[in-house]
Amino acid sequence: MTELRNVEADLSRFRARVLVASVAVLFAFSLLGARLVYLQVYRHADLNEQAENNRTAVVPIVPNRGLILDRNGVVLATNYSAYTLEITPSRVDNLEETIAALEKVVDIQLRDKRRFKRLREESKNFESLPIRTRLTDEEVARFAAQRFRFPGVDIKARLFRNYPYGELGSHVVGYIGRINQTEKEAIEEGDDEGNYRGTDYIGKLGVEQSFEQQLHGTTGVEQVETSAGGRAVRKLATNPATPGNTVMLSLDIKLQKLVEDMFGDRRGALVALDPKTGDVLAFVSKPTFDPNLFVDGIDTESWESLNESIDKPLLNRALRGTYPPGSTYKPFMAMAALQTGARSPTTLINDPGFYMFGGRRFGSPENEKGGIMDMNRAIVESSNVYFYSLANEMGVDSIHDFMKPLGFGQTTGIDINGEVRGILPSQAWKRAYFKKQEQQKWFAGETISLGIGQGYNSFTMLQLAQATAIIANNGVKHKPRLVIGTQDPVTRVMHPLPMAPAEDLGYKPENVAIIRKALLGVTQGGTSTRVFAGAGYLSGGKTGTAQAVTMAAKGKYNSAKMEEHQRDHALYIAMAPADDPKIALAVIVENAGWGAGAAAPIARRVFDYMLMGLYPSEEDMAAVQKGMAAAPIGKPRRVAEMTALLPAVNGAPAPDVVKAAAPAASSAAGQPATAVARVAVPAPPQAVARLASPVPR
Repeated sequence: MTELRNVEADLSRFRARVLVASVAVLFAFSLLGARLVYLQVYRHADLNEQAENNRTAVVPIVPNRGLILDRNGVVLATNYSAYTLEITPSRVDNLEETIAALEKVVDIQLRDKRRFKRLREESKNFESLPIRTRLTDEEVARFAAQRFRFPGVDIKARLFRNYPYGELGSHVVGYIGRINQTEKEAIEEGDDEGNYRGTDYIGKLGVEQSFEQQLHGTTGVEQVETSAGGRAVRKLATNPATPGNTVMLSLDIKLQKLVEDMFGDRRGALVALDPKTGDVLAFVSKPTFDPNLFVDGIDTESWESLNESIDKPLLNRALRGTYPPGSTYKPFMAMAALQTGARSPTTLINDPGFYMFGGRRFGSPENEKGGIMDMNRAIVESSNVYFYSLANEMGVDSIHDFMKPLGFGQTTGIDINGEVRGILPSQAWKRAYFKKQEQQKWFAGETISLGIGQGYNSFTMLQLAQATAIIANNGVKHKPRLVIGTQDPVTRVMHPLPMAPAEDLGYKPENVAIIRKALLGVTQGGTSTRVFAGAGYLSGGKTGTAQAVTMAAKGKYNSAKMEEHQRDHALYIAMAPADDPKIALAVIVENAGWGAGAAAPIARRVFDYMLMGLYPSEEDMAAVQKGMAAAPIGKPRRVAEMTALLPAVNGAPAPDVVKAAAPAASSAAGQPATAVARVAVPAPPQAVARLASPVPR
């Protein structure tokens, strides 16, 4: 019995174990079945998409960047395609050994390595970074033959920006550069993140920066089938990129070159406007720089040369350089007197050559004749005493309130970024500017120098040119603009940009006539008479000389004993023709002395070019560059007869004028799709022909 009970107990335990095991197995199969149902039914669409993504990739197609043209269709910024040698650091085991081996295949300079190192510091480890740009056909072929040795290294077709005229107009056109981390974060936070997929470069300065959205275009996408190793096998679908718009500037680039040539090696700025529209005809800042240096990432030596130069070539003096206006301020002071009723044009002021105020002697060196001055004579002969006394009568706040609508000390609203305000002083400004209470009080003696454009006055040439254009346009103010239209690359239709509404400052016509008559007198019997002798038109203008450094109260100016950068600036404002001005300008030549000697001759040649179609003779150009010119010398050249006003481009003639920008080229024919961003440009045919295999990705 005992054995029977033991057998039954063993069987019972066995059955229980079998039951437990069966339940466990059944439960496990139930879980597996449930999982299969979940994956096959509930997550079918998601997993199917993931599986599809494992064999396909969506690649951004970077659009062609839009062209930049001058008002006559001359190309100032364009694109070309070239091959670059690029490394993805995350896919390379030993970066230093790889670069050393690559040096034996292609030419890699020290500056290339430095640029690559800087890009690595600014970029993520999995990004593809160029170690060499603009490969020759032979270099492309050599690397393609040995590509198997360099995992993580590829040749890619990239789009490069090119500025065919180099330094000409560089501050206006600007340049593009590689997107830095700050710009990446700004893009990611904005609405254009998707449109910048695959884009490595962005506008950094000038029109390139200010019209980035117009120039960039719309990024396309390409869906490709990939192998297990991630290589592109075939193209599945394409949504092509839309190239950026062509941007047309108001600049006349030939006039721009003329002005830049006349400055020579001197520093300064010139802004020329159409007073009836606000269109910028010339926007010169000297010295200039070559924007092509920045496209691939500027090397250390070039950057130090530009950034540390005492001449500050990277400073846009027309937009950001601020200067005392000197005697060019006097016509606006006279207009203030007329409009506010502070003084009539017939009020007489004696000018003995100095003005005494508060026990201090204020000199009047420009006016050699002296004597009794009315408003017209005070402007024509540039009497300081007349305007010292006027400033004292008006007071600083009254001067400020009149000059502000003219644009002094204000941003003009021009359509490129970076404009500075300058300083139009007032008592409120001084209280806000100075921290110490004892410095915040305005003293009556500080007002005196404001009347002749000195003291705290500090304005840009753009502001001075706009104010001159307002007088030329009978008190009607236009916002300056550099871009006058954009062209759709697909329809090739030019769309003019609307002008901002004009603002009438309400000047009495008789008051404007008084000022313009005096400005005409400056060129006919005043300080710039010699410069405009024999001109085939009448113009109005005003010379000016502004201190670069503050002189002691009893100090005497002697340029021969001063450092070059401490000498006075030469200024000139002008408009022409005098009866119906079509151009108004302001020019400064830094540390060049009297306005009539250095600045006015530049204005004369600008007017000759615009109104008479004349270009300076070679001997006259040399005299202007040295600041030793008055009226033109030699035989002027006819602009219409000159075939090469613009420099050759890379040894070739200047690019043809673009009447209607051609639509951008489509994706490179015959290229396999790649797992990196592509550019919508053809690959160089010579390089393709020399490769034994399809173009490397």
